[in-house]
Amino acid sequence: MPKLAAAAALLFLTTVAAPANASGPENVAVVVNDASPLSRSIAEYYARRRAIPSTNVCHVRVMDTEEIGAGEYQSNIAKPLARCLRERHLTEQILYIVTTAGLPLRINGEVPPGPMTDMAAVDSELTLLYSEMQGKKYERKGSIPNPFFRQVDADFTHARFPIYLVTRLAGYDFQAARALVDRAIEGQDPKYRNKGRIVIDLKSLDSTPGNEWLRDASLRVPQDRLVMDDSAKVLYDQTDVIAYASWGSNDPDRKRRKLGFKWLPGAIMTEFVSTNGRTFKRPPDTWNIGSWADPHNTWWAGAPQTLTADYIEEGATGASGHVTEPYLHFCPRPEVLIPAYLKGRNLAESYYLAIPALSWQNIVIGDPLAKLP
Repeated sequence: MPKLAAAAALLFLTTVAAPANASGPENVAVVVNDASPLSRSIAEYYARRRAIPSTNVCHVRVMDTEEIGAGEYQSNIAKPLARCLRERHLTEQILYIVTTAGLPLRINGEVPPGPMTDMAAVDSELTLLYSEMQGKKYERKGSIPNPFFRQVDADFTHARFPIYLVTRLAGYDFQAARALVDRAIEGQDPKYRNKGRIVIDLKSLDSTPGNEWLRDASLRVPQDRLVMDDSAKVLYDQTDVIAYASWGSNDPDRKRRKLGFKWLPGAIMTEFVSTNGRTFKRPPDTWNIGSWADPHNTWWAGAPQTLTADYIEEGATGASGHVTEPYLHFCPRPEVLIPAYLKGRNLAESYYLAIPALSWQNIVIGDPLAKLP
């Protein structure tokens, strides 16, 4: 074995230990927007497939729109959910909260996108609900450091990490969300153990930290399953993909909206893209990623960038996204995410180990209990 490959193999084996604690359906709360038939359908399907206790299903009623105001978030989402958890004595038992398509995606604010914006993803804001239920107050402008970030050897417990881990079941339609759940369960079949390619696509001639993180990720995974490229070539049409990280449409050499991958059940992805989680409304089949300079012809839902929902549509089981500009340093770190997931962390913990900030623009798509066999 070449020295670099041997060192990489040793690094993978000696980092990111699997957690000691076990979690299951009893640790998941599902949030249903009663005003959305789509939300109700997804929640019902997920609760049935994962055997989520009926007491863990909490109902709210809020406008079925992708954007809401901060006041409406508090009165119609955060407060009813907190009340549900308290009244059912679930505050400590719940580790993961699952939202669904049909529940608002983004909280509008008075400060436009920037380091001190008061805009945030609903899901990222909900991570703070545990601490808020204990009386903690947060400033809405800017981000909050994620206490779980990079804590790769720690079990996720409220005693040490006073937050909830929030993921969303969403896609362009009910069928896409249902497929997410099905793939999460199928991906735990032992026949997929230690299977699948890890595809890491760097941006050519780029010296930013993003490329450094992608290179680091490539050293922390099994080398015999790694597909990595740092040239102008874009890695399209890969097969048996279990994990993927790249610059998405921020790679100027990428010209295709969809990668043409064949994803294994349980596969995850992440990319350094500012607005890939901006909407889950389906664009026309003719739409393609484009240029910020051409809003008339190449923008969809306010941007020309790749869409998280396309990766779900294509077959990924877990995905990250941003509802508006997060800044590169607040994107999920692939060198943490991918090794954590490959070593046995569930989907929710893997992503939140890799996300530096909360009350911010990040969303995580997928079943929190998804994990590899």
